[in-house]
Amino acid sequence: MERLKKEDAHPKILQALLDAETEVISDDVLDNEMILNMGPQHPATHGVLRLLLRLDGETVIACVPELGYLHRGYEKMAENMNYLDYIPHTDRLDYLSPPANNVAYALAVEKLAGIEAPPRAQYIRMMMCELSRIASHMVAIGALAMDVGALTVFLWTLREREKILDLYDHICGARFTTSYTRIGGLAQDVEEKTLKEVRDFVSQYDEKLDEIERLLNGNRIFLERLEGVGVISYDQAIDWGLTGPSLRGSGVNFDLRKATPYMFYSEMDFNVPVYKEGDSLARYFVRADETRESVKIIHQILDKMPRGEVMLNAPKKVLPRKVEIYSRMEELIHDFMLVNYGINPPEGQIYFAAENPKGELGFYIVSKGEGHPWKLKIRSPSMVNLQSLPVLVKGHMVSDVVAIIGSLDPVMGEADK
Repeated sequence: MERLKKEDAHPKILQALLDAETEVISDDVLDNEMILNMGPQHPATHGVLRLLLRLDGETVIACVPELGYLHRGYEKMAENMNYLDYIPHTDRLDYLSPPANNVAYALAVEKLAGIEAPPRAQYIRMMMCELSRIASHMVAIGALAMDVGALTVFLWTLREREKILDLYDHICGARFTTSYTRIGGLAQDVEEKTLKEVRDFVSQYDEKLDEIERLLNGNRIFLERLEGVGVISYDQAIDWGLTGPSLRGSGVNFDLRKATPYMFYSEMDFNVPVYKEGDSLARYFVRADETRESVKIIHQILDKMPRGEVMLNAPKKVLPRKVEIYSRMEELIHDFMLVNYGINPPEGQIYFAAENPKGELGFYIVSKGEGHPWKLKIRSPSMVNLQSLPVLVKGHMVSDVVAIIGSLDPVMGEADK
């Protein structure tokens, strides 16, 4: 963080800070108050996020978040590659839950193409999504605890995430950027011994979470740093477009897995954790409780897992199996056309959203009937959650800003795209 001189500041940003207060402000306000740069290289901003803070002493009077430092043009890139080629780029959005991003994008393209993956593929996709939710929330809880001074918890939560990354490795051969989904299914099936490893992990998880909660929930420093800090009400959360745990931490009972079920979530028995306080502590509680519900869902998925194929048999829309490509001319031709020119979905537009760990991840796709999107827009939950920062940090201390950012759990790769 550095002191920003009046003459060095961008006039539009300074004006935004001044306009953030409704009362009359004197012309020499910048001589009496401090304009502070927090980020974009500050470790507590969880990435390249810049906050321009207007302070009275150490109290935040106004805040202007500035995003875009990690902008890579992912939405524009989609217009120049076919639907299948774009799958690896979805790994790099919320890079704490790549399989969940893969699934959301694949479901959007399948909705556009009018196809549906086989039941076994959808069950495995659900399992991957819930493992991603646990892994993402573990990092969120550990990073939040570290932001307010508790390092041990961060190491414990990374230990649990490491177990999930090992499962990713066994399932699809990659620990981090998995690129596991395909249009119409999955890259490969999951072995029975790997499913047993998944069950072993979820069977021991509750005990490990209890251990983490015993360290945090009775810690006076942790509770006082979060309780009553960064409060946003039920109505404000809706007005600002909050999503995911940040929305449910303000008492709004909305989860896309319940509201508009996709895949087989309608057959799963689970609860949606909701807390009414709307503060940073409530957002932490939501995430911890959600991981327990994910464990319940995974147990049900493993119990109900059907047998069968993991790729749809639709030659002009779905990649054929390798054994068929190497043995039959028709499949070889289909594979050549799909890889080089992509599928040709009907003209039109669709929007599909999934309940990702951070909230609603949506893909809006416009098709002209070609092998690549005419337009692709990503509704990223980190982006919409960060826009609430001016409300959340107002009236709090600079040190509280760190805790509030951690409670939102943003990933800047997803916010900036």
